[in-house]
Amino acid sequence: MRPQIIDRSRDQEFMRLALELAAEGAALGEVPVGAVLVQHGQVIGQGFNRPIIDSDPSAHAEMVAIRAAAKSASNYRLPGSTLYVTLEPCSMCAGLIVHSRVARVVYGALEPKAGIVQSQGQFFSQGFLNHRVMFEGGVLAEECGTILSEFFKARRAKGQ
Repeated sequence: MRPQIIDRSRDQEFMRLALELAAEGAALGEVPVGAVLVQHGQVIGQGFNRPIIDSDPSAHAEMVAIRAAAKSASNYRLPGSTLYVTLEPCSMCAGLIVHSRVARVVYGALEPKAGIVQSQGQFFSQGFLNHRVMFEGGVLAEECGTILSEFFKARRAKGQ
């Protein structure tokens, strides 16, 4: 098997797009997490958290972006793709990432309570998985963390 060549040159650009999506979600009252799925240098799916809007507990930003990408690609598998997400994925989203064959995940802020890539476990390193996902955290981490902390600070100020 040939080693994959990773192009990190546009990581910040795509993470900034994910941050814009997170801000859209925040404006609608959703926890500000945004995600962008890129294949061959093109955005094929994007989304932000929308479980409240959709009355769907699975409507995390990663889910929304991967579902859109799969429709766009007319394929439930997304080989060679990179998912950019502003917050470290949870276990539900990590499972979807593996099943959809995303090649690489780039995330911004750590999620100390529910993040499963690094914070609460190393899900993608588990031997039982039939697909290996490369990952990198900390891309625009400060900006990604700030949008979340400002959102929750404003929410607490409103007594929510």
